[in-house]
Amino acid sequence: MNLLASALVTDLYQLTMLNAYYAHGMRDTAVFELFVRKLPRERNFMVAAGLEQALEFLEHLRFAPEELEWIKGSGKFPGGFAEHLAQLRFTGEVHALPEGTIFFPNEPVLRVTAPLPEAQLVETRLINLVHFETLVATKAARSVLAAQGKLLVDFGLRRAHGAEAGLLAARASYIAGYSGTATVAAGIRMEIPVFGTMAHSFVEAHDDEAAAFERFAESAPQNALLLIDTYDTEAAARKVVALAPRLASRGIPLKGVRLDSGDLAALSRSVRRILDDGGLADATIFASGNIDEYRVHDLVAGGAPIDGFGVGTSLVTSSDAPYLDAVYKLQEYAGKARRKRSTGKATWPGRKQVFRHTDRAGRFEYDAVTVEGDEHGGEPLLVPVMRKGKRLGAPESLAAIRERAAGQLANLPERLRALEPAASPYRVEIAPALRKLADQVDHAGEEVPALLR
Repeated sequence: MNLLASALVTDLYQLTMLNAYYAHGMRDTAVFELFVRKLPRERNFMVAAGLEQALEFLEHLRFAPEELEWIKGSGKFPGGFAEHLAQLRFTGEVHALPEGTIFFPNEPVLRVTAPLPEAQLVETRLINLVHFETLVATKAARSVLAAQGKLLVDFGLRRAHGAEAGLLAARASYIAGYSGTATVAAGIRMEIPVFGTMAHSFVEAHDDEAAAFERFAESAPQNALLLIDTYDTEAAARKVVALAPRLASRGIPLKGVRLDSGDLAALSRSVRRILDDGGLADATIFASGNIDEYRVHDLVAGGAPIDGFGVGTSLVTSSDAPYLDAVYKLQEYAGKARRKRSTGKATWPGRKQVFRHTDRAGRFEYDAVTVEGDEHGGEPLLVPVMRKGKRLGAPESLAAIRERAAGQLANLPERLRALEPAASPYRVEIAPALRKLADQVDHAGEEVPALLR
């Protein structure tokens, strides 16, 4: 059984609720919305990602025979429940923000409209997928803004929280503007450009550092990027200069060097000087080792002659903001608006749309969240992506998603592009029509009003 595709990758309470829904005939249409209540303090925006994996999950949702046997034998459910699950498929509709879209608190990222048991069951996995890729895409976008056009490569697989996380992080960072990844499987499965150099162990396995450089260049003539900080970085740079003419005579161009430790600002300057003095002005300097967007910013702003960065642990764990307050809440059932009113966790009821307003230059000015059908001007962000359990089109190419993300980042107001929290957060208005609906729901008691549509 493929656990990652399993319908049982969920919380037990989803199944206990489904059992109660079936027992009491609660199968009317429900509307759930996935959104983020508030941004982490370190974030001024979020980048939507993970929709493709969410749609794939919904399209293939079903309980395998061995899963149904577990349900029957668990002792947790009455007879007949497994038979209901055996027939369960996702037959509903999905509206979503296209991947790569920048969004803000209280804006639906994804809306599911389906019979209540179907819409309820998928909550856990949808949050799991969208939450993670959105975290990483946002973290990556911050590095992209800080790098100012320099090469960025995902180096995070080895410290990702599992293989799926590593692959999805490669995808999310590529969407946000990274040039590629070191994760080979992401290159095969997702056609993301793959980058790689060498490890310190390769150098240490040789008795002579220069011999290690030469052998590596000979075995990878189109990728002669040499790691030079195993021992003495400046001495290694001089060895590279001495080696370069011999490699050139054999038609092997020296691509550059990598720094993985130490004072990267100071070392990059001294290494650049050594390379330039040795006639290797075209050789690049690539830096890795505990890199994040803050360090990228400082190195770029300080004029360090570094051409690219490998970003690993901080990226795949979104280290400074490792989680989002992402939720999936019921907004309508059986044609009536629903609203959670818990202190600090109240929701806005009903099916919603987000309209983005921009200035004449296309820069974001503010967003308005309102009930579906309330025309509010601006660009509507949620679009239909699935109907009757089937996607409405072929999966969008990563190239198209990257282009969208780049355009969105380009149109961010300047104050939101900084790494520090903006003095004035982006404005998200709750439209009068939505406030009116919430007021009606609050005062209707058991007689919840029909949606304003």
